[in-house]
Amino acid sequence: MYFSVYGAGLGACGKISSDDSMIAAASHILFDSFPGATTDDPNHNPICGRKVKATYKDTTVEVEIVDKCEACDYNDLDFSTAAFQKFGPMEEGRLHGMVVSTTPFGGI
Repeated sequence: MYFSVYGAGLGACGKISSDDSMIAAASHILFDSFPGATTDDPNHNPICGRKVKATYKDTTVEVEIVDKCEACDYNDLDFSTAAFQKFGPMEEGRLHGMVVSTTPFGGI
């Protein structure tokens, strides 16, 4: 499991986001197999808009799933620049040892 950063923009959920948004991309495996997902229209995938909390060392952030990551394994997440920078400098690249949990109102 790893966590990295990606450039925001138009995501698979059909939402345009910016690098300063608190967002993430779920792995393509999870995105495409999420209960209720169809290949017809990813914009209406039930994973879209779900909130997850990610904790790394002593920092916890909440992000919204707005995209899918084609290069990610099942449990990986790609974070926006703003979300990733909460955990440390961009130079860290990939983070290992993060704990991800769902939010009470219907996370992943």
